[in-house]
Amino acid sequence: MMFKGSIVALVTPFRKGKVDISTFQKLVEWHIASGTHGLVPCGTTGETPTLHDAEHKRLIDACIEATRGRVPVIAGTGSSSTERAVDLARYAQKSGADGLLVVTPYYNKPTQEGLYQHYKTINDAINIPIILYNVPGRTGVEISVETVVRLAALKNIAGIKDASIDLSRPLQLRVALGNEFIQLSGEDATVAAYLAQGGHGCISVTANVAPRLCSELHMYWQNKDYKNFERMRDMLLPLHKTLFIETSPAPAKYCLSRLGKCAEELRLPMVPVTSATRQRLDEAMEFAGLFKIAKKKLKRVGKRH
Repeated sequence: MMFKGSIVALVTPFRKGKVDISTFQKLVEWHIASGTHGLVPCGTTGETPTLHDAEHKRLIDACIEATRGRVPVIAGTGSSSTERAVDLARYAQKSGADGLLVVTPYYNKPTQEGLYQHYKTINDAINIPIILYNVPGRTGVEISVETVVRLAALKNIAGIKDASIDLSRPLQLRVALGNEFIQLSGEDATVAAYLAQGGHGCISVTANVAPRLCSELHMYWQNKDYKNFERMRDMLLPLHKTLFIETSPAPAKYCLSRLGKCAEELRLPMVPVTSATRQRLDEAMEFAGLFKIAKKKLKRVGKRH
């Protein structure tokens, strides 16, 4: 199965209002070195509603360039406009993406038939796998299990990223579609339960901040090392929770700035997190041992010079 394990929904670094491609590609290298199993540029964690189309496409290219085929790249190509989603999907395919992540049209609130026709139109326009993205808390619309099953009959609909709170959904889809239909959690805090209900991995916000730990969590699961899986699950929980105290990706960008990986800068209407949230994020990072990991890496770099 091409898409499984810890897949990161990459943030988009900015510097003085511009997309920081150099830092973005350094993040890609860090993720691959840390064992991340796949990359999603231009998902909604990448602040795509604020990106111009030229920036969106450049980020897809930059991710594919930096990755060099070492792990799969699932390009985010969703839009409230089906026409724009098709344009981005065609571009990503031409650029060499391994798959597409397509969020439900936000604000429009299409019917189930509208959702089916939206995804079918994209499906018919390209020839690479599509991962549906169900996140009703941020889009205002949910793809029903019945519609997912209907869409799965189309040639390019390969799986779903599901960020609903209904943990019966992965089991319902597994029973209806079998193990070949890719199921990826979109809710970090419930990833353990999602895997137990038939999931294959997670497209993660937390992996932005703790890529090594998230990768190990999934490797322990795949290797049936449940003792270490439970240890890693518990270690990551405070981080999962605090990364969503304020609207994502502001908390993740603060954590990345603390680790020296990218600036905290966001694009309006997103703003940096409050001082109270910063303290809680520091505590969660400390609990997960992230500062210790960063210090160990700095010592190793120092010895090489």
